[in-house]
Amino acid sequence: MTTVVGRRPVAASRRRLLPGQKRLLAASAMMLIGAFLPWLYTPLGNFTGMSGPGLWTATVAMLALAGALVPLRMLAVAQAVIAAAVATVIPLWQFWHMFSQVGMAGWMPGPGLLLTFVGGLLSGIAAWQLLHLEVADG
Repeated sequence: MTTVVGRRPVAASRRRLLPGQKRLLAASAMMLIGAFLPWLYTPLGNFTGMSGPGLWTATVAMLALAGALVPLRMLAVAQAVIAAAVATVIPLWQFWHMFSQVGMAGWMPGPGLLLTFVGGLLSGIAAWQLLHLEVADG
């Protein structure tokens, strides 16, 4: 780095995260971890999300991670909305599908299903917070 006589070198500053991006980062982690945990407990064994719809939720967890790190607010909002939609609809569909097939006899929802669903809700909250951000005039 070259310096000009009479000027002090400027220290590099870190970019601050927008309000809601930390929440989106947490949602991303929840969705990704939930995709690998068991979604269903049955007498035949545990079924993880990665043997089916967890592949979709792991993919949108990476999209939410990108939204948590991108400096553009509206792009982060779009990524958070997509992640929230997928990560809430797929676990709800999975629960409803199993419930309509056999009722509650012989199976129980696993922690991965719940963690993915809560991650989707948190992603939706982060999207709302990013969308309704007050930008300071300066």
